Amino acid sequence: MKILRTRAASVSRQGLCTALLVASLTTAAVGASPPHHTADAGDPAPGPGNPQRLPHGSPNLALPDLVPPPGTPGAPGSGTPDGGPDKATGIPATALAAYKNAEKLAGEQWPNCHVPWELIAGIGKVESDHGTMGGGLRTDGSTAKPIIGPPLTGDKFALVRDTDGGRYDGDRQFDHAVGPMQFIPSTWESYAADGRGTGQKDPNNIFDAAAGTARYLCAGGLDLSKQGDVEKAVLRYNSSRDYLNTVLAWMRTYQNGGGGAVADVPVGSPSGGSTLPTIPTVPPVPSVPTVPTTPSRPAPGNTTPATPKPNPKPKPDQSKPGGDKGKPGDHKPKPPATASSLELKSDQEVTADTGKAFPSLTVRAVTADGDPVTGTRVQFEVIGKNGPRFHHGRTATATVTATTGKDGLATVTGLTAGATSGTYTVRATIGDRGSTHADFTAVVTEPTPPKADEIVRPGNTPLSANAGASFGQPISLQANAKGKGKDKSKPVAKVKITATVYADGKVAKTGPYFKEGDNRSRTVTVTTGDDGKVDLPPLFADDRTGSFTLLLTTGDGVQLSLPLTVTSKPGEPTESGQPGDKGKDTGKGEKKDTKGSGKKGAPASASSSPKATRTTD
Repeated sequence: MKILRTRAASVSRQGLCTALLVASLTTAAVGASPPHHTADAGDPAPGPGNPQRLPHGSPNLALPDLVPPPGTPGAPGSGTPDGGPDKATGIPATALAAYKNAEKLAGEQWPNCHVPWELIAGIGKVESDHGTMGGGLRTDGSTAKPIIGPPLTGDKFALVRDTDGGRYDGDRQFDHAVGPMQFIPSTWESYAADGRGTGQKDPNNIFDAAAGTARYLCAGGLDLSKQGDVEKAVLRYNSSRDYLNTVLAWMRTYQNGGGGAVADVPVGSPSGGSTLPTIPTVPPVPSVPTVPTTPSRPAPGNTTPATPKPNPKPKPDQSKPGGDKGKPGDHKPKPPATASSLELKSDQEVTADTGKAFPSLTVRAVTADGDPVTGTRVQFEVIGKNGPRFHHGRTATATVTATTGKDGLATVTGLTAGATSGTYTVRATIGDRGSTHADFTAVVTEPTPPKADEIVRPGNTPLSANAGASFGQPISLQANAKGKGKDKSKPVAKVKITATVYADGKVAKTGPYFKEGDNRSRTVTVTTGDDGKVDLPPLFADDRTGSFTLLLTTGDGVQLSLPLTVTSKPGEPTESGQPGDKGKDTGKGEKKDTKGSGKKGAPASASSSPKATRTTD
């Protein structure tokens, strides 16, 4: 970008112009005051530490030529050869559309602000010659090259250390004013606007930048139909009175009919449309700087401004936006390409079981033309609570950042599902610009329940007890998945096994029971551990003697039957008069159900084998 210094000649001329304009500017800052009420609250006004008002570049303080009111000889629009608008103060068509669009948006959002497009255009003229310092405007409002101001190192201009990580200005040490409206990055973050309705807010696009300027001027509830509020608004953009007077002079010129739309400067052409040729930046000196020799300007009395030649051949020191590269102290990094969107380069939907890792996520940062952008910081964030987290070492976070490589790709790994199943969004954004994002869908599922092909009881010790006594050691079980071929069986964890005591083919109402604390039950459910093993609760016999069956069943239908025997207490006579036979099930006094053995799920008879496999119906 070509930075223009304030010259002594310009200042003198500015004084003359200001004196001639002071009456109109004092009586009506933006024309007739429309009916209005109390100004909208809108955004809060910038604080006293806002860097935007500090010197952040060398604005073009060249004043417009003084012209008579419209309709008189020499007025804009009446003296041009083609009958069109005055080319000396003309505004490129795209820029003019952006300024009017900003006025419209401001009128909808802050109807009591009354910001006119001519005021926004005045700032655009002074800051970047309506964006033409970026090599020309595209029809979508973007500049051919980013417009980057000088580094705010505290030397020639204010000291503003980096606040955007170089995202907008390519400098990670100091901030620069950026874009056609020359926003300081931190100011843009507070007053950014979407002037195109795309969901993006780009300070290098004149539609967004102009809308952001309107928002900034209206902040704090200012009413720009009042002269005092106009001055306050412009001075918060740049605290120089010379700057204020120049902006208001251009505003009045446009309100009087100057500045009609002209063709956009072709992309890549040097900037044009200024009333002064571009002057190289010169280092500051203690005294008044020596004015470089420049082509003479028309005298103040000359009411017919010169028409610039279209597309002049670039001068050597104007061929690049950065200006003269050979001067010491120039700290202008080469402006990097700006990413305008993200493309998904890996699966949009990824799935993982609870506690397991997801596949990697990849996006590509691209320009508006679809070219990959290197060095773009991309933030990946899990939206919502209890969702997956990015795990790196012992750290688990919902947000992680990656930087694009030469191919414009940024990839992150380590996304791990939590304990809660569900569907979650992982959002990738360019830096912290939430408006420019691409979304992944992360689905957390419950793991498939493990299946066992067999239940085994290690050992073959008979299960027997005296009436009223314990069966001894807890009954140990193991769930296995059968191996294929020569492979051995493998234990299966988290298998639920239900154990039920049967008598005469029915679920027993008396006989052996499981004891858990004070509770007695003849049916219990247990779950195998990581080693596939589990112990049943302690099993006891009541006073009923005889033969019983313990049926073990998994949810997948695998069964194992274990015989249980309860004998009389030692020394007690049986009904036949022989010790040990009392209570023996003889079939007398209790009708035996001969049909129960054929029912599904009921054991036909106790198995002597400690091993059983899946049953089939």
